[in-house]
Amino acid sequence: MSDEIDKLKMHSPDLTQDNIAKIRALFPGCVTEAAGEDGKLRLAVDFDQLRQELSDSIVEGPQERYHLNWPGKREALITANAPIAKTLRPARDESVDFDTTQNLFIEGDNLEALKLLQETYLGKVKMIYIDPPYNTGNDFVYDDDFAETVGEFLAKSLQEDDDGNRLVANPETNGRFHSDWLSMVFPRLQLARRLLRDDGFIVVSIDDVECHALKRVMDEVFGEANFVASLVWDKNRKNDAKYFSVGHEYMLVYVKSLQELKDHDIKLRAPKEGVDEAKANFAQLRKEHGEDWEKIAGGMKAYYKTFEEDDPRLPLARYTKFDAKGPFRDDGNINWPGGGGPTYEVLHPETGKPCKLPKSGWRYPTKKRFDEEVAKGRIVYGPDETTVPRVRTNLFENFDQVLTSVRYSYAQTATLEFEEIFDGSRVFENPKNYKDLSLLVNYLTGPDDIVFDFFAGSGSTAHGVMHANSSYGGNRMCISAQIGEEVAKDSEAANYGFKLISDISKERIRRAGQKILEGECHPDWNKDVGFRVLKIDSSNMADVFYTPDQTSQADLLSRVDNVKPDRTAEDLLFQVLLDWGVDLTLPIHRETVQGKTVFFVDDTALMACFDAGISEELVKELAGHAPMRIVFKDTGFANDQTKINVRQIFKAMSPETEVKAI
Repeated sequence: MSDEIDKLKMHSPDLTQDNIAKIRALFPGCVTEAAGEDGKLRLAVDFDQLRQELSDSIVEGPQERYHLNWPGKREALITANAPIAKTLRPARDESVDFDTTQNLFIEGDNLEALKLLQETYLGKVKMIYIDPPYNTGNDFVYDDDFAETVGEFLAKSLQEDDDGNRLVANPETNGRFHSDWLSMVFPRLQLARRLLRDDGFIVVSIDDVECHALKRVMDEVFGEANFVASLVWDKNRKNDAKYFSVGHEYMLVYVKSLQELKDHDIKLRAPKEGVDEAKANFAQLRKEHGEDWEKIAGGMKAYYKTFEEDDPRLPLARYTKFDAKGPFRDDGNINWPGGGGPTYEVLHPETGKPCKLPKSGWRYPTKKRFDEEVAKGRIVYGPDETTVPRVRTNLFENFDQVLTSVRYSYAQTATLEFEEIFDGSRVFENPKNYKDLSLLVNYLTGPDDIVFDFFAGSGSTAHGVMHANSSYGGNRMCISAQIGEEVAKDSEAANYGFKLISDISKERIRRAGQKILEGECHPDWNKDVGFRVLKIDSSNMADVFYTPDQTSQADLLSRVDNVKPDRTAEDLLFQVLLDWGVDLTLPIHRETVQGKTVFFVDDTALMACFDAGISEELVKELAGHAPMRIVFKDTGFANDQTKINVRQIFKAMSPETEVKAI
């Protein structure tokens, strides 16, 4: 075994080769070697043989099948899988609490962001929410240039410039109007799926223009069986409409694996809004009026009347009866759902005669189960046996609920709340309501989960995550990604001083975080309103137009320092974190050791020193910390002998340490 230090690959994963390796593990006879466009041998799939392996009859040619297709689909899939040699550069001056925050803000093309995060967050994200361009003809889509060959794409993706991913107008007159939009969203969804946990959810906002196409493409990417719901959000009435006032939008909800939810009997529930406040009001009324239920009812109903029509507490107003257990309603359906339920005999407690049966049978499977509900005070009888008993629901005992698929969220409310953050200026059109997103975040995630939005826009998702943490408790982490799209000239955003949409996002998160901290916060929240800004850029390494398998070891040994002159040691550190798949939010501190700058990531999770003139004495001192991983610059050693001895030093002093170089 060579003592030469292994090199980091310095590019995102080649997902095509990863997928082929998985196929080879299942069907080794279906994978062979083939020359790529650069002449290098790579693994390739014999698709004819694979089709035969998956069929119990002779396969002679393509068969008709139900599927979604459009011009550019194959190129879009190739683009999703192709690696890029990009990196994330930290921007401390634009961040908030850079050294301690658990949140990330990535500025750059979200396709590249998704690729760069594959190693670090593979299978770790609990919820993805995105609000992509709706393809109305007035917005922009990402042009990923699918006309080029794979080789051309790879060559371009390794360059410094940003020509590979442009925002372009997509008018309805474009002959590829729908195809271009699908080609934009398809590879991003493919990559997003890989980041989700098996019990993770993705929620995508859309309107009527592409809802049907989005449903089809998400069925293909996530599986039709993993469709959970289509939420309809009633936003506002449009009285100037010619035919109907279409004031709604959709959110399509998918889970990565519905079977995972079933296997673990996972059900979704959310607390009713305002229950704690209602408890406090009821307790105060009891203190004032004792058991005068008429006065208590009057006080509670007056409290209900303070709710606006879009107030999430409005469902509480249905609890219009009161006793010592608090507000209740006794109009619950006792029917077996769907019909054909049990028809056992239930005697009325006053008349002793059998009660009238519900039309579809009793809701409870056995008489014993029914009697248990009676004993708990959850069944209400009518005046005699001629009426069907009803279910009683006590608000303070039934404080969670399943969210309905039809929701109300007035767009004007969201706009006014957003404008308030920016001193009354409308610096962004049609921001999503952060309270709606907070509700979904709390419904779909646990207190320590990761939420990701790669169409961050105005920053509503990050605001919603902070609101969920501060309102319901928890320390959810939010990753936001937004391209540095220029704001329109002479717009309110430009007049306010913003140059990029991403600048609006960051400033909104800063201001919203401070406002949340000024209010009442849940005790089980770490009050993290910060975020690390990381900007997508070309590789830190100069003239990197190769992948490791294209360069000989002799070439590497003979290279001079190939780090670009404008890149810092911290830039290099984050590229190493990406390459190694280390959490990008871990705490980082630097120390001077024997005159050299050494980075400690989460103490000893990773150590790095990119200075020149590294001696054996320094290597031995660092090995004494027994880090999990350590990285040096390939040209940073004082002499060749030190470079040769590094592996042996760690093998002797810290054999579990993984040693690499850039």
